[in-house]
Amino acid sequence: MTNEKWLRWAVSRHFRREGLTVNMAAAKVGNAAIDGEVEGQGWKMALEIKSTHDDIVRGLGQLVEALAHGYASVALVTSLKNAKRIKPDIFDRLGLVLLGVDSKGIVHQLYPTYASPLNPETYTTHN
Repeated sequence: MTNEKWLRWAVSRHFRREGLTVNMAAAKVGNAAIDGEVEGQGWKMALEIKSTHDDIVRGLGQLVEALAHGYASVALVTSLKNAKRIKPDIFDRLGLVLLGVDSKGIVHQLYPTYASPLNPETYTTHN
């Protein structure tokens, strides 16, 4: 069973190591609330943390609400085992990010399936 507090710690540590600003306080966005946000130069990404027994569909709704209220990107964070069971269709189609945290506290990006835009050296643009 994955503890939400542990997921928060692992994902905030991951993004802080990348040099980004992390705020894990709940924020109201429209009719929903997100669990945290990551801020880079000129962009913000909303984070929704879901433990093993939380409702993933509700989390997706909260992320879509965050997109509608100005966030450049959104990410669903759950355990790696739980993340691997989620079908990728919605993430690939809408460009949502799915992050899985393994038992060692390492964060893995499962979807979208292209390279992460957080590191410009790892992706190329198509003309």
